[in-house]
Amino acid sequence: MRHRDARQRLTQKPAHARMLKRNLVTSLLLYESVRTTRSRAKAVQPVVDRLITIAKNKPSYLAIRAINRVVTDKNASRKVIEVFKIRYEDRASGLTRMKPVGMRQGDGAMLVDLTLLEGKDVPEKTVVEKPKKVTKSKPASASKTTKAVKVSTSPKTPKKK
Repeated sequence: MRHRDARQRLTQKPAHARMLKRNLVTSLLLYESVRTTRSRAKAVQPVVDRLITIAKNKPSYLAIRAINRVVTDKNASRKVIEVFKIRYEDRASGLTRMKPVGMRQGDGAMLVDLTLLEGKDVPEKTVVEKPKKVTKSKPASASKTTKAVKVSTSPKTPKKK
């Protein structure tokens, strides 16, 4: 019976389904758009919403720990903290959109494009150039000095046991 079983299940073995879900979440966070089957997209959607909500509500040192438990790439967790946290700070939920694309050629599975919605513009960090250090030119003789190295010419003896 299916009573009160609300979560979306994938039909692989549990470990494979878990890694598939984690990889889809990571790809969606990195590239902001992913084409996958409808059932996989339904399984991934709440996870992405939950990760971004965690980033918004918790302090960053705790949010990074929670995000890294799910995400398989450090750049994706960094993007959640630095970009999506600001982009979706006014939006409570519904951060992803599923747009149907058609049927897959080989097996007829329903394909969808799962994308993150547009939000506030996030200002890029301004890069401040450091002034170059002015170095004094050294005399020619000082730059070409070499150190003498003592080389041992004695043959190596085998260690005794």
